[in-house]
Amino acid sequence: MQDLLQIRGFRLSFKEKGSEKEVIHNIGFEVRKGEIVGLVGESGSGKSVTGLSILNLHNSDQATSSAEQFDFQSNEQSIHLLEQDVEQLQHLRGNKIALIFQEPMSAFNPVIQCGKQVSEVLLTHTDLNRSEAKERVLELFNEVKLPDVARAFDAYPHELSGGQLQRIMIAMAIACNPELIIADEPTTALDVTVQSEITSLLKSLNKSLGTSILFISHDLGVIANLCDRVLVMKDGRIVEQNTVEQLFKNPQHPYTKGLLACRPTLQTQGSRLPELAHYLDEKQSTPQQQVKTTKADNTIVLQASGLSKVYSTSSGWFKQAKLTKAVDQVNITIRRGEVVGLVGESGCGKTTLSNMLLGLMDPTEGNIYFDGADMETFSRKDWKAFRKRVQVIFQNPYSALNPRMPIGKAIEEPMIIHGIGSSKEERREMVNALLSKVGLEPDHYGRYPSQFSGGQRQRIVIARALAAKPECIICDECVSALDVSIQASIINLLLDLRDEYGLSYLFISHDLRVVKFISDRVLVMHQGKIVEEGQSDIIFERPQSKYTKKLLASIPQV
Repeated sequence: MQDLLQIRGFRLSFKEKGSEKEVIHNIGFEVRKGEIVGLVGESGSGKSVTGLSILNLHNSDQATSSAEQFDFQSNEQSIHLLEQDVEQLQHLRGNKIALIFQEPMSAFNPVIQCGKQVSEVLLTHTDLNRSEAKERVLELFNEVKLPDVARAFDAYPHELSGGQLQRIMIAMAIACNPELIIADEPTTALDVTVQSEITSLLKSLNKSLGTSILFISHDLGVIANLCDRVLVMKDGRIVEQNTVEQLFKNPQHPYTKGLLACRPTLQTQGSRLPELAHYLDEKQSTPQQQVKTTKADNTIVLQASGLSKVYSTSSGWFKQAKLTKAVDQVNITIRRGEVVGLVGESGCGKTTLSNMLLGLMDPTEGNIYFDGADMETFSRKDWKAFRKRVQVIFQNPYSALNPRMPIGKAIEEPMIIHGIGSSKEERREMVNALLSKVGLEPDHYGRYPSQFSGGQRQRIVIARALAAKPECIICDECVSALDVSIQASIINLLLDLRDEYGLSYLFISHDLRVVKFISDRVLVMHQGKIVEEGQSDIIFERPQSKYTKKLLASIPQV
């Protein structure tokens, strides 16, 4: 198989405080024609900047790059990508080499219709007129299996789902039949069913068009099911590369072994996940698996019965209002020390349900009870006590923290509100203890959220939730976008805190492997209704609902 992209001795540095810091260290790899190559590693390992460098899309004013070889073979012509000027790169981008971004909502222009944005690629790189370009875009939308191509063409980005936007971005990428597609985390944070559809689509396009794909991801399950070869990246270096079969059967580097071990599977047993540190530090022993036991007693902490939420939308003066049931007659019980998993696709009503349980949204009908008391009868004093005893960990820790407030102050704030600690010095000691509890340093007290990684920020949000000394925490997709290694440490932390403080969790996620590992009971939600409920092992081993079976069938297997 002929090489399409050849990289040897590539180095990349960025200016930082007057000096240069090298972030990519002498890496080399190739992508062959018609091949799908996976590039895996944790956040900050250099995956995305490597992909962007192929199209010279990194910040060239602040970057210095060099390579012995950085060649793209197009029509029997060898192009050194690092030596191309702006006009030459413009011809390559979208035409010969296309890019699929991780977050389609931020990649599209919010004030231009989706179809016109795809048409722009064709008008730039082909001789088609506007009418012909529109016809071709509609054909592309059919190729990527969009349900209503005419509506999708006229729709603005905010009017479509994440999965639909990702399909449109793929349509944009293949519009000019490129020879290479760089897919940068295109399935991260997507539902398992949508993720399965997107990976199947990429695989079929690879077979039908012969397009090579460099697939960047931290999801090893997706990599195993999609790619021919895998490159493992750590700290700006490629530490291992092999065929998918060989790498997953017989990993050589401790980092690769750790990445594979950290991810929970449907067969994972035990009360703790292995963490990456156990593989990178030879002095640490890998934890022995223990039998998973439930810590719950029969005391009901939070309960809802017949809970529904109906939204009314009106399209005009003379049109009848349309009613949408986001949550439909849901019953849920959370006991002390219990982890209840809530799974379902985006839009099924999970977050709406959690907002009602938190008292952030009033239900249309039904009742919510906390400690046996109906929340509808709560006084202002009762609500303050409830806010102390029930906390939430949000999906995006960066938006959940005040960027202008040092993280120590953010953790201390709930203590001040709820009268915890008799003095400033005592609260400072309590904050330092919480920072240590979640694996951070007391010295981090005065730092700001922007100075931490995603995993560290999630630990800060957990520390803030613990500051109020709660009895129940609602975790809303709190590990969905984290690297597998960070995900493992956060899951272990949550279970340790449950054992130490007797906490109850409502754990909301679309990652069924994580839900099976952490949960005692699982509720499966579909179109606002709970379609299946039961013990975690029973739900995953003997599902009864067709929808649950569909979710389980969509999970990529390593």
